[in-house]
Amino acid sequence: MQFTKDSFYMALLQRLISLNPQRVVTLNGTTRPAVIVAENELIVPVEPLPDAFYLEWGAARVVKRQVGNRPLMTMECVISHHTFGTVNSGVDRGRTLSALDMELMSITQPMWTSKRDFTQSPSVDLGTKISWTEPALGKVSGTHALKNDGLPRGTEGIRLERSATVNVFFFSEVNFL
Repeated sequence: MQFTKDSFYMALLQRLISLNPQRVVTLNGTTRPAVIVAENELIVPVEPLPDAFYLEWGAARVVKRQVGNRPLMTMECVISHHTFGTVNSGVDRGRTLSALDMELMSITQPMWTSKRDFTQSPSVDLGTKISWTEPALGKVSGTHALKNDGLPRGTEGIRLERSATVNVFFFSEVNFL
């Protein structure tokens, strides 16, 4: 399952670099593209960084009604993002959130990639592909943000946030008996 998670993450990361190379964050002292897998971070910020995509994985399960020793499996991935806007007053938060939504929809197209082993350099193609559903965008919500040096411009205000759900399909790397 880890190869599936890594392959999905790397596909989104590379696509974001191509689509918007300015969409970066600084996390743990490193500036990098703004796609973050929370479970892979040494320190998860108490408050997620704005204008970034956070991936959180659910449990894997076998897709029912199959035969064979390597069944099709699925994992849910929740991709969340939020913004305070680009100006101190926050009046452009809706536009900025819409831009993030459109970037998410763009980087998830096409809805497949090769499954690769990224524990090796260069990575190795594992011979199968993973695919996923279109992101199902949730409703927009707002959260009060306290004054905090970690927030853009050190301001306080209301952030706009949204999460999207994607179901990722893959074949297991191990045989089932």
